[in-house]
Amino acid sequence: MKTTGVVRRIDELGRIVIPKEIRRSLHIRDGESLEIFVDKDMIGLKKYSSMNDLEEISFALSESIYKALNVTVLIMDRDEIIACSGPLKKKYQGKRISRFLEDSIVQKKELNSIHRSKVEISEGMIEDGFFYGEFIVVNGDSIGEVVLYEPDKSISETERHIVTIVTQFLTKHLEQ
Repeated sequence: MKTTGVVRRIDELGRIVIPKEIRRSLHIRDGESLEIFVDKDMIGLKKYSSMNDLEEISFALSESIYKALNVTVLIMDRDEIIACSGPLKKKYQGKRISRFLEDSIVQKKELNSIHRSKVEISEGMIEDGFFYGEFIVVNGDSIGEVVLYEPDKSISETERHIVTIVTQFLTKHLEQ
């Protein structure tokens, strides 16, 4: 853990202010949850994503869909790709998502390309092909997205239904 050189006082309610520059560099938005860790005499904060609790099951889902349909699946929260299958797995698994995808999740802008298009998946990493995504919405907030990617052909109606099923499944698990 590296030091920032920033010192803050705790107020009478036990609160501290995380400097704007640090919040911006870590992409921490107003109202987001942080997980608190304690190690001896240190307190650590980490962005909390309920999607991280579903990492194993998301990975199994993405792999199963790839094996059955031979289409790449990306399952992401607002920050990173938590599961990826197919030939792009090594390239994107665990990578931070692009600002474009982050904004599309937060603003619920559909990722649905009828025509071939280029999408920035991670910073500076662009894929060309056909995309279809649906949002994982919990308590009215879009917290992630399930995306299918096909480099050579458009996404079929059956594949779109699979995305709907996976999205609903993950949403139900997160609501419990």
